[in-house]
Amino acid sequence: MLERVMIISGESSGELYGALLARTLKLRNPDIKIIGVGGSRMRSAGVELISDISSAFGLLEALSAYRDLKETFRRVIEALSDFKPQILILIDYPDFNFRVADKARARKIKILYYVSPQIWAWRSSRINILKRLVDKIALILPFEEDIYRKAQIPHEFVGHPVMDEIADITAEAGYGIGELRTPKLKEIARKAIGINHEGRLIAMLPGSRRHEITKLLPVMTEVIAELSEGGADYRFVIPIAPNLDNKLIALFEPLKVRFANCHIIAGESIRSLLASDIAVIASGTSTLQAALLGVPMTIVYKLSPLSYTLGRLIINVRHISLVNILADRSLDDRTSFRVKEMLQEEAHKDNIIGEIKRLTNDRNYVSEMQLMFDRIRLLFIGRQASLRVAELAENLHGS
Repeated sequence: MLERVMIISGESSGELYGALLARTLKLRNPDIKIIGVGGSRMRSAGVELISDISSAFGLLEALSAYRDLKETFRRVIEALSDFKPQILILIDYPDFNFRVADKARARKIKILYYVSPQIWAWRSSRINILKRLVDKIALILPFEEDIYRKAQIPHEFVGHPVMDEIADITAEAGYGIGELRTPKLKEIARKAIGINHEGRLIAMLPGSRRHEITKLLPVMTEVIAELSEGGADYRFVIPIAPNLDNKLIALFEPLKVRFANCHIIAGESIRSLLASDIAVIASGTSTLQAALLGVPMTIVYKLSPLSYTLGRLIINVRHISLVNILADRSLDDRTSFRVKEMLQEEAHKDNIIGEIKRLTNDRNYVSEMQLMFDRIRLLFIGRQASLRVAELAENLHGS
């Protein structure tokens, strides 16, 4: 049985995957000790944290974060020698985790990489680093299998941990994955997040990174203001991503004062989406959450003009959102439908409101979107990512 495991994540979504995995490992290996880098959810799952991502990784865009990041790296390397993990599980975040993997490889520690870096989008040469450093890669996107098969790197598509989180939440309410859009489940979700409202509820998800929140929250505030003044019976819910620093959390406070119909909730993105009729989402994992839950959505994103221009030059994708990338790469050509993405100057109040109204009134449009979501869901149904990754870790230890 596994006794010592280290898990390192660097961002909010990866930290959730680490928490789900830690919980599964502990159920299967009662005497296991898990240490690592994560946040509040990993701590709650029983992980002894070497460093917290809110301090180590949350301000990477600022030079002042460099000392925190350097100190986190020092602690991780020290723990590799002192704790001597039997398995090191690295979750995404390649710029940091590759450096850790290099030190772990020198100590002959088995390395399981969970969530492949997006080599299909940019910096494809990183696959050579993975081939040199890792023992196995647990993939969460089905189209990645072909990439690693060609590179002859041990891998397995395990499914997506978002499905694990959804399954947990729906099972708690007494429902299965096939009953996601039932009115009763929506009612249960609303009560769970403290919303007693039968009218239209719109989820606003401005992302988990500093630049996402500072760019998108003002636009979303304008949308809330105009729709609130228009006389329509709209309510809004904004789930705040876990592990944000206090300065970012403070940006949401004025909305509580200004809008009585706007609910600010710590975490709870799945329940907020389950409770909602429509979602406006910053591109990222939340777009997959909404698709798997069957919530009609529109996608918005903003970067600085320079970052956007450079990104377009080096990133090899037609779309920027995970839900549309999955459709591009994993679905056949039976439908060309894609969720609308409003980027840069297109992500303004009037366009977003226009798309919300279309999602409210155009049944054919929503039906076509739901068909796309149904087909994406089928890519992940029947897989339990956290369980399978736990099994892979156990198998690596026994090999």
